[in-house]
Amino acid sequence: MLGDVLEDVRVNDRLTIPAAELAWRFSRSGGPGGQGVNTTDSRVELSWDLLGSDLLPAALKERALERIGARLISGVLTITASEHRSQLRNREAAAARMGALVASAVAAPPRARRATRPTKGSVERRIAAKKRRGQTKSNRRDYPTD
Repeated sequence: MLGDVLEDVRVNDRLTIPAAELAWRFSRSGGPGGQGVNTTDSRVELSWDLLGSDLLPAALKERALERIGARLISGVLTITASEHRSQLRNREAAAARMGALVASAVAAPPRARRATRPTKGSVERRIAAKKRRGQTKSNRRDYPTD
């Protein structure tokens, strides 16, 4: 997927973040890797300037800001990955996470639920079930014997 660091991040079928808008940083990871952790820059930070980008139309930018605004620092979205031992796999994980996060942020809101009334039969079944349950519980009661 990422043979080279400078590769686009696919968000969905119609949206791809170009490599020119992405910033990669690498540092030492505290995760698994044994002694290699001390020498390898396997931790990955992937940043994208959401507010400064011309990729998204104003409406989608507004929607993304509303949904992931708390994750943005000065309009920049940063994803960190350090769960794998190799830098390449962490780059792939960061790119996948960035794509999924942006996709969920710009996705259309779900359609509003249309209120409906329960059917007469479902109401009758619910009440009959409640009566049966009440009868079961009343049958469990101890009645004093004289």
